Amino acid sequence: MSASVHREIAIVGAGLVGSLVAVYLRDRGHDVTVIERRPDRRADEAEAGRSINLVLTRRGTRALGAVNLADGALALTVPVHGRMVHERDGTQRFQPYGRDRSESNHSISRAGLNEYLVREAARRGVRFRFDSKLVDYDVAGNRLAFVDERTGRSFGIEAEFVVGADGAGSAVRAALVRAGRVRESVETLDHGYKELAIPAAERGGFRIDGNALHIWPRGEFMLMALPNLDGSFTVTLYLPYCGEPGFDSVASPGEVHALFRKHFPDAAPLIADLAGEFGRNPTGSLSTVRCEPWNVDGRAVLIGDAAHAIVPFFGQGMNAGFEDCRVLGQLLDERGGDLGAAFTDLGRHRKPDSDAIADMALDNFVEMRDLVGHAAFLLQKEVEHRLEQEMPDEYRSRYSMVMYSHIPFRTAMEAGKIQQSILEELCSGLDAADRIDLDRARRLIRERLTPFLAQRGVSLDY
Repeated sequence: MSASVHREIAIVGAGLVGSLVAVYLRDRGHDVTVIERRPDRRADEAEAGRSINLVLTRRGTRALGAVNLADGALALTVPVHGRMVHERDGTQRFQPYGRDRSESNHSISRAGLNEYLVREAARRGVRFRFDSKLVDYDVAGNRLAFVDERTGRSFGIEAEFVVGADGAGSAVRAALVRAGRVRESVETLDHGYKELAIPAAERGGFRIDGNALHIWPRGEFMLMALPNLDGSFTVTLYLPYCGEPGFDSVASPGEVHALFRKHFPDAAPLIADLAGEFGRNPTGSLSTVRCEPWNVDGRAVLIGDAAHAIVPFFGQGMNAGFEDCRVLGQLLDERGGDLGAAFTDLGRHRKPDSDAIADMALDNFVEMRDLVGHAAFLLQKEVEHRLEQEMPDEYRSRYSMVMYSHIPFRTAMEAGKIQQSILEELCSGLDAADRIDLDRARRLIRERLTPFLAQRGVSLDY
């Protein structure tokens, strides 16, 4: 394959990752067409109740910045500095995310960000075709068959290269699995989610702290709220499908109000149309998707959620997908523009990290819905925060490594296991974080964590 030849690429899926990877490929001179089943977001209102609010972190902004899109995206966000934990009695407790305010997450609307990326991709010459459902993919011939859902007419595309960026329920991945070219596993939680809303205050602004992720942990279930630019909050209820409480036992308006009065009494008055929104908005599912390989003969590749969908509890699904785009761009540059080689190498580079963040996201679900309310857990977090303050060049929490650095997810996960053992020793018999033995802490860190990080060439100076 000549590296100087510009190739025709069909991307299935105009979501966040599909739009961004289109920019990466178009910026390298390729002819790019993106085909999407849903309507054009630039002309239609986003579908209500289908999307959990997203969190943009440094991995995502780095990928956006590499194609000069970070500033525009950040302008759509609300900074979030930590968790505000709401107890049953109405008590609130703030847990900062990073060592200072420079380490914050950024709450963003999926629809707003998606519209921005589509506009920017189109401005750079990417072609889009919306309302078009993929109905068949001839893998051997790289021929895609679609139906225009507005007109009912069929059409086909034969591309030199195909990128499957069509999300967790990827039709491209399904075709590759049917053809025996890809193996997949899909693990679905026994919890679903329902999206609600806290409107802005009557005179504008937020009704509760607008720079925090609000969480109501209740053991097997929880409520979460993320701020929006207009002063509203996107609220997400995570609840088992079956049980007490469960989606199967909460159906009538009276049952909805009873659930919130009992478990989320301070949140209930904030949601203006609680029973109405609960009844109208769909119940979403939460799944982890893993597959291998991500490519077929260097002619087709899966990327983002199509290759590695995760549950939303570490806020890294979008960021991991954006990181895929950046790594693909880097591989293309390193291989002189050879698309086949870059497609083939993408999965080898990214799968260990995508598996790691999938595991950490599942772990974080337990932390968010349950552990954040436990005294022992809170003490460990307070101790960890002090360690980050006292020795920032030697200790950063697993959370910080995931959210505020570019350290590979796999390395962050393995370092987190070492850190957990250190924290358990330091907190044994401890009744307050300010009584920690810092000399002992420094010794344990240098004996266990420092050599591990050095072996992997990781610096905590970020």
